[in-house]
Amino acid sequence: MYETLHQIIAVIWVLSEVLLNRLVRSSQSDKTRADKQSLRFIWITIMITLPLAHILSRQLHVLPISSSPAIVQAGLAMIVAGMIYRFIAIYTLGRFFTVDVAIRSDHRIVRKGMYRYMRHPSYLGSLLSFLGNGFALNSWVGLVIGFVPVLLTFLYRMKVEEELLINNFGQEYIDYKKETWRLIPFVY
Repeated sequence: MYETLHQIIAVIWVLSEVLLNRLVRSSQSDKTRADKQSLRFIWITIMITLPLAHILSRQLHVLPISSSPAIVQAGLAMIVAGMIYRFIAIYTLGRFFTVDVAIRSDHRIVRKGMYRYMRHPSYLGSLLSFLGNGFALNSWVGLVIGFVPVLLTFLYRMKVEEELLINNFGQEYIDYKKETWRLIPFVY
């Protein structure tokens, strides 16, 4: 039962990301685009690690986390919560959100909602979904393979974004960095 539910949630999750990727790209009229291949790097990482995590977890049943279905239920809830959190973050950024790293011609630093406390809540939502996917697979190997490489690519992406924002906004963004957490409030 949970495997089918996991598959349905995973399909919705992937389709929503593909749709975002198609609809919310920067355009030629945007002031600055400086993705440095980070979007491609993220997608390649995901396309390798997620299937590998699923194969090792589902087919080979490597290192289960728990014998209780509660871990799978918690993982599924985390995937959905992460998706919702990500979309709230995207909605908060509004037209300033793009899937590739870019600065719009009238770009400004958004300091409302989640962005009052952290600089990358959209990535936090995604990472929560990837972490949840590992728990939904109920495998330590699946959790590590499906989460750690994605985390590392997102950290690289955050670095690329912040370099562009500092180059564009200068001291204003440096001050914003001092006032906010990068990814997880009170932690990092």
